[in-house]
Amino acid sequence: MAPPAASAVADRLTTLRSGLAAIPERLLLAHARGEVLFVTGAGISQPAGLPDFRGLVVGIYARLDAALHTVIAPIPRGVSDPSAIDTSSLTDPQAAEVRRFVMGDYDVALGMLERRMDGKATSNSSVRQTVASILRDRACEPAAVHRALMQLADRGGVTTVVTTNFDTLLEEALPGHSVQTYALGGIPRPGRSSEFSGVLHIHGALDRNPARTSDLIVTDQDFGEFYLRRRAVPDFIYDAARLFHLVLVGYSANDPPMRYLLNAVAADGTRFDDLKERFTFFGTNSFDPVVLEDWKGRGITPIPYDAVDGHVALRHTLECWASLSAIDGRRSLIDSEIRRIVKLPREDASDADRDLFDHLFRRGNANERVQLAGAARKAKADLGWINAVANVLAEDDRRLCGRTGFRSISANDQTSPS
Repeated sequence: MAPPAASAVADRLTTLRSGLAAIPERLLLAHARGEVLFVTGAGISQPAGLPDFRGLVVGIYARLDAALHTVIAPIPRGVSDPSAIDTSSLTDPQAAEVRRFVMGDYDVALGMLERRMDGKATSNSSVRQTVASILRDRACEPAAVHRALMQLADRGGVTTVVTTNFDTLLEEALPGHSVQTYALGGIPRPGRSSEFSGVLHIHGALDRNPARTSDLIVTDQDFGEFYLRRRAVPDFIYDAARLFHLVLVGYSANDPPMRYLLNAVAADGTRFDDLKERFTFFGTNSFDPVVLEDWKGRGITPIPYDAVDGHVALRHTLECWASLSAIDGRRSLIDSEIRRIVKLPREDASDADRDLFDHLFRRGNANERVQLAGAARKAKADLGWINAVANVLAEDDRRLCGRTGFRSISANDQTSPS
């Protein structure tokens, strides 16, 4: 049985600022130890002007099959009943593709389109050339969410992030910060060393030279090849999930890439017990406990946030997390937050401010705690805040007792928390 302090941390949620997502503190502490790996999807590039998977498919049909595009373009998001769509003007193969599109099987629809248009899958098929053309035609710049994720992807001198996106906006997010691009077979094997670094495009990446063909995982056949036959992606995901807490950002529950990723992780989770906990940020317009249980049932811990105003809460959450990061956050900002928080008595402070204060002390080593305590003292923190610091130190004592069976070291000792 876990000691009381460990159980408390396991259940605690921390809101870094009012209005932001409540993040499990065990995830924040894992990130401070360099044990988090972000996996990003199309949703992070939409603020930059690129489409999600559904929008990409609509754009492909606009260029390759105007008749079918006329049918699918007006279909609202959320419609999932193919029988409600009039396909009488289309051929049977076209109608079958519409059915798959409405059901959300976008990879299958593209596979059917490719076989109908090109006969077979090739690296320079009209479908793949159109994918590359659509993504290249939009002169996009990295969005704020790209910059925040690249900051969070720093594990302490080594920046590593996994993406199923084809664009290279993550690489371009931090000017002056050189990061290598890897795709498909060139991706380094997961590990703790500095060799496991860069932006890792597990579904392929657009070649920086427009004249060259890019190998991309876009159709059902591609997913079958790399997930089922070669098992290249599942093996990579499994190795990564043993070493890091995977955090999925920019996916909706039914995205084809999400389904394949979840299946890869869930399959290994049933056979092995050494996989670390996985998390996903997901936007919602209203709290639905059934949706939360759906995520949990698929082996993912959900972190919900308010999806209004174009998912701005997600951006603000990631930006705040990055700016306060234990690895490369702004030291002056962290001290400033402590001084701001303790201006009010602890009993009058917001839950978010109390959570943040406690977390900053909880994650820090001895030297960092001394610096934070100094900032609080200069701001004339009341006894409530001082007691909170003492409680954090007592948690360390209880945690060490639970591990060793002996009385722990003094709270004044210079040993950092684990």
